[in-house]
Formats: sequence, structure tokens, C-alpha cells
Amino acid sequence: MAKASNLTRTDVDSSFESQLSVSSRTSNRSLRVAEKERRKNQIGDPFVLALKYFSEVEAGTPCLGNDVLERNLVLVERVGLSRGLPPEAVSVMLDYAMSLRMGATCVRVLKFLIPATVVPQEAVVRAVSWLCVGKIAISTQVLFLRWVLTVFDMIDSKDHLRAIYGFIFSFVTEENLSPYICHMLYLLTRRESVRPFRVRKLLDLQTKMGRQPFLLHLLSLYKVFSPELVTLALPSRMRSGFKNHNSTWKVALSAVQKRNNGQVSSDISLTLGLKDKTNSRKRLPSQMGSLLGSSLALCYLDYVQDDSAFLRLNFWLGHALHEEFLFCSGDGGSGSSSEALHFLNRLLSTQHFLQEGFSSTEGFLYKFLNVWDGSLLRPQILGLLSDIPVVPSSCISQLLFEPLMQLFFTSTLFFKCSVIDCLNNMLLKWLTWHSVYSLEDGLDISLNSHTPMNMTLSGFMDSVMELVRFVGRLATVGLQLEGCHSLLLSFILDFYETVCDMFLKYGLPLVVMPPAGVFYPALFATDPVSVDRLSYIMYRYKKNLTSAKCQQQETKQAFHISRQTCQEFNHYLLFMVSCLWNSKMFLPGMAIEVDQELLALSKVPAPWTRFDLIHHPAFLGCALDFHHKCWPERKDIDFNSIKAAKQWNWYMEFLFSQGFQGLQQFVQSSINRSSAAGISGQRGSQPTSR
Repeated sequence: MAKASNLTRTDVDSSFESQLSVSSRTSNRSLRVAEKERRKNQIGDPFVLALKYFSEVEAGTPCLGNDVLERNLVLVERVGLSRGLPPEAVSVMLDYAMSLRMGATCVRVLKFLIPATVVPQEAVVRAVSWLCVGKIAISTQVLFLRWVLTVFDMIDSKDHLRAIYGFIFSFVTEENLSPYICHMLYLLTRRESVRPFRVRKLLDLQTKMGRQPFLLHLLSLYKVFSPELVTLALPSRMRSGFKNHNSTWKVALSAVQKRNNGQVSSDISLTLGLKDKTNSRKRLPSQMGSLLGSSLALCYLDYVQDDSAFLRLNFWLGHALHEEFLFCSGDGGSGSSSEALHFLNRLLSTQHFLQEGFSSTEGFLYKFLNVWDGSLLRPQILGLLSDIPVVPSSCISQLLFEPLMQLFFTSTLFFKCSVIDCLNNMLLKWLTWHSVYSLEDGLDISLNSHTPMNMTLSGFMDSVMELVRFVGRLATVGLQLEGCHSLLLSFILDFYETVCDMFLKYGLPLVVMPPAGVFYPALFATDPVSVDRLSYIMYRYKKNLTSAKCQQQETKQAFHISRQTCQEFNHYLLFMVSCLWNSKMFLPGMAIEVDQELLALSKVPAPWTRFDLIHHPAFLGCALDFHHKCWPERKDIDFNSIKAAKQWNWYMEFLFSQGFQGLQQFVQSSINRSSAAGISGQRGSQPTSR
């Protein structure tokens, strides 16, 4: 029994070991079969075979009548234009094209060289080295450089490219290549790249070729890093010196990235999604766009004052804004509008964080205003517009006023209010910049540290004066069109509260009075708030004019306050006092005269008193309330009883207690109440303004 048991156990052990051996052999055989099948499939993959062909084809192989070449080219071309080429395929095809092993196909290859993910840096370095051979046609070299600029942000690293900076710089003297070489150098330049001999070479080229924008932009970057080397005076405002070179590959790049679900995001394919509401495309490249979403990066950027990063960011913003807002149909679908809204809000947040606007945003706005309908992304566009730096008076009308005027006069009430508010914010920022930089730099104002624009005090005041006068024209016509609407009048008075304090609050020796089309509608407004605000504005005008005149006499400086300005102020002041205080409305010699016969036909008793502080439509309710408080037992209302000396003073205190502080300051500064107490309301009474 035991023997049988032992035999059985032995048989089981042998059987188990045999099964393990068979299983192991089966598993190994399966792995070998799978590996063999994988290699067989890879070897048999037509695309892999095509790449192998181009990597091994020898120079001098004929092109004409070569069916194998054509078949492989068509295969790789189809993959490149539909799915994009993987990094190893880009390396193989770029080396094949630039080595001119079969020269006639070089241009064709470059045109379908669409990366699916990234571009290997070493492939670009090898391709650049082929430029020195001298066999490549200039047109082909231009096409290659355009391709490099198109896929620049898809190159996996830039350190080896920067290592051959001097080699790339040597091609800057080639007239046909110079714009593209300068663009590439601009993207690769670091502080250590700026050398005296390179600066001299660029200056020599400028003498030879003229003030070309691409040379000026590269010199401006050199000047940022080494201002002692670049002594050339560069224009403060330059148009974009580098054009977009992606037209050959843009459609294919967009199609590939859409197919790959936006896994690759390159600088050239950034969009705001306004072209097609069903075609939402990705934006924000790894280096530039990410700055807009990172407060930490912006804080660091502002702290270290990295001007090269600001220049790169400016270039990227200019491309994105121009390509996707100016060069699109702009049907404004719901999905695409939300993306554009998000993008512009982030841009606004960035500018507010840095407390300055970007020059590329400014250039975009000047062009966009000419095609804007006034409704698309209105708060964001007007917000960006309020951030632009001071515009020279010689071009402010063409760039800003003319397009805004057309929109303003054909728009709704709320758009008119938005425009006035935008221009008020713009003026506030201009004045703030002046008050800061005038203290630091005297009369040479540098408005915007990263896009410097040196402007004399006289030039700055001319620009401010043009802006104030332009708003005055808009306000006058706008109030006529909207029937002196109180909402529009409120925004206009906001603007003139800024204007009236330009000297005392911001140190700008300039006083500009509001036009009659603003002053009189505010004075005759039916709401007491508007009259009160006008009174405060006139009070501040008087304080500024008095201070400016005293300082002018003390320092013997010439101020921008003309005799005409003083006459306008005195005229307005006299009219307000005569109208509100002395009851001398519609009388001969006043600013507004009405024929006495016409006044008689109106059958209004004592019409010259209808706009004093008692009968004025804005204060009539206050006078009625005061009358009831003083004489609650009276059933008939006699407003003349308020004009008695004691009651008049009580009435003034009552008005001031209602919150009309502007009126209080105006009365205290411009009217001698002691001599004017107990106004009789007679036509012969005289103004008592100080």
C-alpha cells in the first residue's frame, strides 16, 4: 500500500515537472512568435520602408523615371499632410532634403514636412550646417528658414542652436536671407550673444540696406542687453519687423493638430477660435502663452525686468491678435466667443498686473477699430483700449478718434457711456504715468518701461488736450442725440471731474474747460446730482486756476493756461451765480437771452427766477420739503418766503445736509453769503460771486 502510494506521488511529481517544462517552452515560443511577428510587421510597414529608403538612398540616384522614389515620396507626403511626421521621420526627411542627394525633390519634401509632435533639435542643426555647402538654391534656403521659423516653438530644445549662433549670424549679410536670419537670431539671442563685432556688422548692413524693420528690431534687442554697444537712436514705435512665414504650412499644421486632439501647441498655430465656431483650436505655447496664466511668472518677470522676455511676449501677442481677430471672418459662435473672452480677460489681467499695456496690443487695436462693429467683446476691447500709452497728437486723430467717432454716433446709449468711461480711464492712466515719471525724469517722460516713448512735456500736453477736446465733441453731440440722458451725462461728468483736477492732482499745468454743450445741459439737468457734480467741478476748476496763477507768478514759468480759458471759466462762473443765486436768468447781457415778448407769451411769472436754487427743477422737491418743515400749518405754498434772510440761510444748510457737498463747496468758495443773504429776487440784483 505504501509502495503504491509512493509510486503515485512520484508519478505526480514527474507529471507536474513535465507540465511546467511544456508550459515554459510554450510561453517562450509565444514570445518569440510575437516578437518575430512584430518585426515582420515593422519590416513590412510601407512607411517604415519608405523612411529606410530615404535614409539609405545614395547621392546621384536619378530622379526622372524613378518609380520607387515617387512611390515612397507619395507615401511619406500623405502621412505628413494627414497625421504629421514623428520626430525620427522629420530627422530622416530633413537630412535627405537638405543634403540634396536627389536635389529636385528638396522643395517638395520641405512643403510636406509637418511635425506630429516635436522637431528634434539635432535635425535642425544638421540642416543648418548644409547651408554652407553652397549647392542649395537661394529660394530653397529661404523656404527652409521659413520652415524653421514656423516650427520654432516645436523644436524640443534650443541650446545646440544657440551654440551655433555665430554660424547662423554669418548669413545675415545675404540680402535675400537677411530678414529670416534676423528673425531667427531675434528668437535665439541671449545676453551673451551680443558682441561688438556683431553690432558693427548690423550697423554696416543698415547703412547699406537702409533702416529695414528686421534690422532695427534685432538692434533694439541688442540694445536691451548692451545699451553701451548700440548708440543708434531707434524709433520709439516700430511696426512689426518680422512677418509671418507660415502660409505654406498653416493649413496642414492646423489639420494635423486637430486630428491629434491638440496635443501639440505651436506658436504659429495659436488661435482664438473665431474663424469657425465648430473649429476650436488650442493656443498658449509653452514659453510665451503660459506667462498670461501664471501670476508667479508675471511677478518674477516684473521683478527681474527681463526685457527679452517682454519682447518675445510682445511678438507672440501681436501674431495671435492680428491673425485671429483681423484676418478672420469673425462669425462669433458661442463656443469660440467664450475662448476669445477667456483669452482677452487673461490679457487684461496681465496688463493690469504689470500696470502697463503691450505695444503689440496697441498696434492691434488701431487696426481692429476700423473693422469692429462695437458689440463683439465690447468690455474687453474697450478695456484694452484704455491701457494704451500716450499717442502723439500728430497721429491720434487718425489712429483713435476717427474710428471711435463713427462707432459712437451710430451706437446705442450704453455704448456711448462705455466709450466715455473708456476714454476717462485712458486719461487717468496717462495723467498717472505723467505724475510718476515727471518726478523721476523731469520733463522727459518715459511712458512704459518696456516700450519706451520719450515725449516732451509740451508734446504730452498736446496729446492730453486733443483727447479732452475730442471727448468734449463726443459729449456735446451725444447729449443732443440722447436727449440729455442722465446716465450719459453722469459718465461725462465723471470725465470732467478728472479734467478739472489735472494741475493740482497730477501736476500737469493744463486747464481745459468743458464746452457749452456739456456745461448748460448739466446746469439745467432735472436731477440734483448732476447740478451738484457740476458745482463741484466748477469749484475744482477755480482751485486749479488760482493755484496755477499763483505758481506762475512765483516761478515765472509759462503755463498752458491761456487767457481764453480764464475768460471761459469766468463766464461760466458768472452765469451759475447769476442763475442759481441771484435769479438773473434770461436777462439782457446774460449768456442765454430770450426775447421778452416770447417770455411774456409763456405766461410764466417772474421767468428770470425759474432756475434759482428754489425754483430749479432739480431742487424744487427740496424746496417743497423745506417749506413743509418750516410752515407745516400752511396749505398754500409761497416759495418767496424762503428768500427771507433767516429762512434762506436755513434753506442753504438744509440743502447741504442732503448730501450736496459739491454745491456747498461751490457756494462757500464763489459766493459771499453774508452780503447775499436775503436775496430779494428782484431783476436789478447783482451777482455776488467772489
